[in-house]
Formats: sequence, C-alpha cells, structure tokens
Amino acid sequence: MDAVGIVAKLSECIASRGGNILGADVFVPPKKNVFFSRRRVIESTIIRPGSSYVQNCSEFVFDPVKWPRNQMDEDFLNLSKMFSAIKSVVKVPALDPELKIPILALKQDHCLVDLIYGWQEGRLPVDITCVISNHHRGPNTQVMRFLERDNIPYHYLQTAVENKREREILDLVLNIDLLVLARYMQVLSGQFLRTYGKDVINIHCGLLPSFKGGNSSKQAFDAGVKLIGATSHFVTEELDSGPIIEQMVERVTHRDNLQSFVQKSENLENQCLVKALRWYCDLRVLPFEDNRTVVF
Repeated sequence: MDAVGIVAKLSECIASRGGNILGADVFVPPKKNVFFSRRRVIESTIIRPGSSYVQNCSEFVFDPVKWPRNQMDEDFLNLSKMFSAIKSVVKVPALDPELKIPILALKQDHCLVDLIYGWQEGRLPVDITCVISNHHRGPNTQVMRFLERDNIPYHYLQTAVENKREREILDLVLNIDLLVLARYMQVLSGQFLRTYGKDVINIHCGLLPSFKGGNSSKQAFDAGVKLIGATSHFVTEELDSGPIIEQMVERVTHRDNLQSFVQKSENLENQCLVKALRWYCDLRVLPFEDNRTVVF
C-alpha cells in the first residue's frame, strides 16, 4: 500500500550500498492506496527489483563485493515487509538465469520465427526451452532449421475439438517461468491456467473478432479497413480479455494490396509481442487493479 517514506527508504537502501539514482518514475493512482515506482540507477551491473502492492522497479549497477547477491535479496525483502508488499522480486541479469519460456504456436510462423530470431540475436533476455505446436513441420522448414541450430526441442501434439492435449502441454511447461502464445489460436481452459499457475502472454490480432474465420486478412482488406492493429495481453479464463501490456496500430491505404496488407499486420503482431515479452523480462509490467497494468 502507499505510505509516506517509500521513495526515501528505497533511495536510502540503494545509496547505502553505493548506488546513484539518476531518475525515477512514480505512479500513485488517486484513492487506490497503492504505489508504483521505477527509477534508474547507474554504476556497473543492472538490477531490477519489483513488488506487488508496493510496486517498485529500479535499474542500477553495483559492486558485488560491497553488495553480495544474498544481501541484496535480504535488503529488499526487509523493505517489502516494512511497507506491506506481498511480493518482492530482485533480478540481476549479469548473475541470475534468464527467464525460461516455452512457446505455443500453430501453423502461422511469423511470430514464432521472429521470437526465435530475436532470441538468437540477443535481443530477448529469455531461454527458449521448447516449441509446442499442433502443426507438423518437416525437417527442412525455416522453423525447424532455426530450432535445430540451437537444439530447441519441437513437440508436435495433434489436437482436436474434444482433445486439446492440455495434459501433455502441462507436462512440458510446468515449473517454467512464463508461457508465450505465438498466434496459438486455441483457447486454454481455466483448469489449464490454474494448474500452470504462472503468467501467460498472448498476441491478439486486431482484425478479430470483427473478421472471423481462417481468412480474416482478406475479409478486412476487401472491407476497406484503414487501421490495423495488434494487442499483447495476459491470458485469463475469459477469451482475449486479460490485462493489456501493449497495443500497436498502423494505417493502410488504397495503395496497399493484399500482400502488403498482410505483411503490415504480421509485422505489427511481431513487434507487439516482442515488446511485451521484453518489458515483462525487464520487470516493467506491473499488475494494477483486476484487469489493468502499469508499464514503465
């Protein structure tokens, strides 16, 4: 909850260990009794702490000799208790393992390929544990060449309306940090989400639900749509209604043909999903109320 002295105590803790705060973001919504903060502190290695009711996210460098990793955890845990935060998260990218993520995908490759390529290029601070799909891909396809290059397992699970293979999927993703849906157009049940028990991020095409079916891009193009978009959001039991992380839009004109229309739409989905994932890994995305987020 919000209280007098949170910023002072956080700053005092960082400064006492040799940090130097260069800037800060604070958000205290009216009449909500919660506190959100992001501050950037620079000296030599980046650390990103955060919490739930007292939400804090800082970036700074530190001398690990002066501030040992276990001492850092203890310091921020004591602060979270002082201000009744229900959770404290500390991340030191140079020392801590990257988030492990499995990816669920269908036949469409663009989001999956972009995630794998971004990871291989070092633009995504994650460890891709596997790809799970209900689409069989041959050994010489682009996706399989990408995966084989880095020894990422590919699990083909053929699904049906009466059997979405959720038990097998759970066996592959349990105890893994975050589940990412790369255009996985299957509804995950409430039982699945409760059993998994961790965050799931999805990318939602802005053409839905207005243009339903397997050829929504052509329907939208034929209808003369002028704005296309994409939304990345957390997955909840209610279809495509979880807290929004990022939204992007782009204008299309009469000069676009169907091919350029589809390319623009897919590019938006790629960018929107990568942004959401990167922000999540950087602890920039904080829960706010039942169905909203604060993104610093």
